[in-house]
Amino acid sequence: MPQTVRIALDAMGGDFGPKVTIAGAALALERRPDSRFLLVGDESAIRAELNRHARLAERAEVRHAAVSVRMDDKPSQALRSGRRVSSMWLAIEAVKKGDADVAISAGNTGALMAMAKVCLHTMARVDRPALACLWPTLRGQSVVLDVGASLGANASHLVDLAIMGAAMARVMLNLARPTVGLLNVGAEEIKGIEEVKAASTMLRDLNLPGFDYRGFVEGDGIGKGVVDVVVTPDGFTGNIALKTAEGTAAQIAAYLKQAMGGTLLAKLGYVLAQGAFRELRAKMDTRATNGGVFLGLEGIVIKSHGGADSVGFARAIEIGHEMAGGDLLNRIRDTVALAHRLREHDGADQTSPPRETAQ
Repeated sequence: MPQTVRIALDAMGGDFGPKVTIAGAALALERRPDSRFLLVGDESAIRAELNRHARLAERAEVRHAAVSVRMDDKPSQALRSGRRVSSMWLAIEAVKKGDADVAISAGNTGALMAMAKVCLHTMARVDRPALACLWPTLRGQSVVLDVGASLGANASHLVDLAIMGAAMARVMLNLARPTVGLLNVGAEEIKGIEEVKAASTMLRDLNLPGFDYRGFVEGDGIGKGVVDVVVTPDGFTGNIALKTAEGTAAQIAAYLKQAMGGTLLAKLGYVLAQGAFRELRAKMDTRATNGGVFLGLEGIVIKSHGGADSVGFARAIEIGHEMAGGDLLNRIRDTVALAHRLREHDGADQTSPPRETAQ
C-alpha cells in the first residue's frame, strides 16, 4: 500500500457541491490521516469551504475548473462540453496522469462512466466497466454488481463481472476465496434467461482460482448474504434492486418512527430499547456503504450517491482509499486474462457486448 494515498475529488459533483464534498474530505482525513487530496472545481467556492477545515487545507491542493457537469446532463452532452475542462474530467485525468491514485465524484453517473471510460480506457478483454457496491446483509456485507453501468449483458460479460466482483471482495472484505452467485428468478439450473444459464455453465466449467461459484441466487438471498458476491443479469436489474432496497430501508425506518410515537406505552418501550434501536439505525444507514466502484477500468473511480451528506461522502472516500491500497487492478487483470485463455481453449467465448446505459 502506498505510504500516502492521493485522492482526486470532483468537488462540484452531487446535489450540494463543495459544502458536502469538502466537509466529507475533512472527515475522511480524520479517519485516514495518510491521505492527500486534489480538490478540483471552482477555486473560490472550494476555498470558501476549505477555510473551515485547517487540517484538510494543509493536506490538499486546489485545481481550478471553470465547468461542472450538471446532474441532468446526458453523458454524450457532458462528454462533449466538459471534456478536458470540467471538474469531473480533471479529477479522472489526475488518475491517468499519475497525480492521484483514485478519483471520486458524486456527480452524474452516466457522465462519470462515459468520461472514465474515454479517459482511462477499459482493461484488455473487458467489454464494459461495471458499477459495484457494498451491500449490507445479515452476515455482514456482500459485493453486488452491476448496479447501473450497462444494459444487456452476455454470458462472457457476466463471467467477467464475477471475476471483478470477487477481486473487490478479496480487497474490501478481506476474503481469500469469496463465494459468488448469479442473481436469477430461481435457484434451479433450468430457470432464467439463456445468457444467465450460459454464464453459470461457464463459471462451473472454468473452476477459476480466487472464488467459489455457488450457482443461482434469488432476490431475497442478497440481503441474507447467502454469497459474498452477487452478479446481476445487467445494470438495469441491479440498479432497480439497489434502489428498491434503499427505499425499503427508508420505509421500515418511517414505520418504526410512527409506531414508536403512537402511544405512551410505545414511547416507553422506545426509551427502554434505545440501545437496540441505535444498533438497528446503524445497520440500516445507507451512508455506511455509500460509494460504488467502476470496475474494469485502467484506474480507480468511485461514484458517491448524489444526495449523500458529508458522512456518506466520507465513506466513499474511504472506499477509494482502501481500493488504492489493495492491488485491485492487478488482481482483476490477471484473473480476467486467465479466464479468457481458458475460454478460448474450450471454445466457449461469447460475443455481442452489452449496451452502455446513461443512468
